[in-house]
Amino acid sequence: MRAEITQGPSFAMGRIEVGPGAEVKVEAGAMASMTGDVSIETKAQGGLLGGLKRSMLGGESFFVNTFRSTGGGHVQVAAKLPGDLRLLPLGGATWYVQSGSWIASDPTVEVDTRWGGAKTFFGGEGLFLLKCSGVGDVLVSSYGAIVEQEIRAGDSYVVDTGHVVAFPEGMSFAVEKANNWKTALLGAEGLVTRFQGPGAIWIQTRSEQALLGWVLSRVPRSS
Repeated sequence: MRAEITQGPSFAMGRIEVGPGAEVKVEAGAMASMTGDVSIETKAQGGLLGGLKRSMLGGESFFVNTFRSTGGGHVQVAAKLPGDLRLLPLGGATWYVQSGSWIASDPTVEVDTRWGGAKTFFGGEGLFLLKCSGVGDVLVSSYGAIVEQEIRAGDSYVVDTGHVVAFPEGMSFAVEKANNWKTALLGAEGLVTRFQGPGAIWIQTRSEQALLGWVLSRVPRSS
């Protein structure tokens, strides 16, 4: 994927070049602008059942847009929240991307849904993952900037579920409550993800759940 990322890390926008006869898959609603030579096809990713699975478990849109061009053009994409974009070259490897962080990918990349587990219901902070595999690139978004954290073999690293962006397959991870339920309920910390090295994980500097909690705390409530 030929993509140029500008305006990051606060308000990143990605310009994806769509060559003659080429195509790119983009999350529904992520397109900001495009050249007139580019056409759009909208359909459920993986068919009806695949689209439902992706929408209900992955938190992603039911539909995916495929942009094509006959003479060459570009499409510009942006995430829903202010933050960064980064290109993730798979090269045949498999990465797990947090729901909502997938923006676009090459048609050679398979995007499937993997559920983080029943524990994610507790605390209201789910860890829903998209499994991205194949040969090609994935354009990943974040709320805030992206920080890459290297974890050495034998070490563990704990990340709030709302800050997880992406990590490679093969890393051991578990979703658990933060310390204890008292901390989770009174200390505003819900669920965390414990990773085991070796490997590198991508973390975002802001949390959507924290933003939502802040907004809801300031909404007037009727008596």
